[in-house]
Amino acid sequence: MCLPSPRPQARCLATAAPLTSRGVPRPPSPRSSSPSGVYATARGPLARIASPLAARARERRHERFFALAGLHAGARVLDVGCGALGLRALEPTLDITGVDLAERPHYPGPFVRADAAAGLPFADDQFDLVYCSSVIEHVAPARRRAFAAEVRRVGRGWLVQTPARSFPIEPHSLLPGAHWLPTLLRKPYWHLGAAGDWEEISLLSRREMQALFGPAEAERIGPLVKSWVCVRPAARTPSGARKPRSSLSEP
Repeated sequence: MCLPSPRPQARCLATAAPLTSRGVPRPPSPRSSSPSGVYATARGPLARIASPLAARARERRHERFFALAGLHAGARVLDVGCGALGLRALEPTLDITGVDLAERPHYPGPFVRADAAAGLPFADDQFDLVYCSSVIEHVAPARRRAFAAEVRRVGRGWLVQTPARSFPIEPHSLLPGAHWLPTLLRKPYWHLGAAGDWEEISLLSRREMQALFGPAEAERIGPLVKSWVCVRPAARTPSGARKPRSSLSEP
């Protein structure tokens, strides 16, 4: 069942190569796939220092959690909030469709411009996995339930990651404790950080993530939780059958 118009138009630029006989290939380094780095649009020396460190952390997280998705050969993946490259930097041979709020004319594969919280133009269970990395914190809290409902609707499984509110460094500005300040104090402080331009970002707790996407696992740096990752394995369902809908509590 597709949602009503306005319906974004898909743009297919390339066809993904088939998977290897093992199903999901070992990903290449994101540093070679995306030379601009994790903090490519950030500013200042902190961003230059943090970018290679963040790229290595992203690769480690991917190696740990992506295998839990249980993708089979020929699986279809939707990357919500794909940016310029997204998951394709880590899994270039997968069949990935990108979705983003902004137009991405150079995205190397099928792409749809859409707002997930307003509805995605895809059928129920159309994708084996919906992937969403460091996106939900950018969605206004009042719209997160709708966003999460669409992720769960169009995917048989999902992998959703977000920075943890409890981690002492705000990951976008790279400022200590910025996300713990009220907005009135955070705005002037924010301009001192790597992000530069102000953006209202609200990091999530484990409880909030689990209310939206089910059980959340911790990615840690030493004793500190750096991010929360929710993985529901991609489940094969018989033709015409619907996957059971989990009952997720509200935050």
